[in-house]
Amino acid sequence: MAPAQARTVAVPPSTKAGKAGRKPRDDQLDLFGLTHPGRVRAENQDHFLVCTVHPEVVIHGTSLPAPDQLPLRGERLATLLLVADGVGGGSAGAEASQLATETITKYIASTLRCYHTAGSAAEHEFFDALRAAALEAHNAVRAEAAEQGAVPGPGGGSGMATTLTLAIAVWPWLYVVQVGDSRCYEFSRGTLRQVTRDQTMAQELVDRGVLQPEQAATSPLGSVLASSIGGREAVPEVTRLDIRRRGSVVLLCSDGLTRHVSDEEIGRQLGAIESSEQVCRALLDLALERGGSDNITVVVGRARPEERGT
Repeated sequence: MAPAQARTVAVPPSTKAGKAGRKPRDDQLDLFGLTHPGRVRAENQDHFLVCTVHPEVVIHGTSLPAPDQLPLRGERLATLLLVADGVGGGSAGAEASQLATETITKYIASTLRCYHTAGSAAEHEFFDALRAAALEAHNAVRAEAAEQGAVPGPGGGSGMATTLTLAIAVWPWLYVVQVGDSRCYEFSRGTLRQVTRDQTMAQELVDRGVLQPEQAATSPLGSVLASSIGGREAVPEVTRLDIRRRGSVVLLCSDGLTRHVSDEEIGRQLGAIESSEQVCRALLDLALERGGSDNITVVVGRARPEERGT
């Protein structure tokens, strides 16, 4: 697989970009996600997740007079945004995306323990753990497909598969795990950047110089996944971004959005952001107005700009 490639789209900023800031408090996070079946498909096979990760003490018994006043939840370790777009006939795609999302959540809650290595000389441990989380989901979907006797797809896959785009923020870094063709974008300083690389057969041909980038958008191979969770092959790609500058916005979405809404339009919406919820709903409405031919999922996260004196 070729390394992830970034595509940037310049957008006139509506406000000045924020300065590099401190780690945002929990109440400064502005996170939102939504999913919609669209106007054509009867079933929604997309799933998303927005959550934060904290160490927590659960008291089962104590002689202390006021245990509810103890600091039982520790400082936020990470913030997680996830989009999974299911692939497969019947309910197979929905089951795959749900299982992948649940598996990733369990892995992060019970297995991932190397947050302290983020940004350090031992950072490779964190990269390895993120790839392992994606492959754990891949194996879980494959096992479920085998148990159900799911019919293999035309590409030799299991017949039950999903994309996976996972963004996990460990201040001041954002790690993006990509399998499939859902996308992660970053908007910063008036510029929209596509962080992820579409893992499709069309993009592979572009990487080899066989197909022009503008041809990939209309090629029938643009919807054929070269890598997927539960498919014939899953090749997680991990990218790291520096997110310490306030004003940056991260957006994850399924291709139900990007087949109707251009990067330039996404950039304009993020440049005029009032809240993550407002942007998600505006982009969904735009995709629905233009036909909503597939399931649509949008997740947005940012740290609100710091007020003076805080």
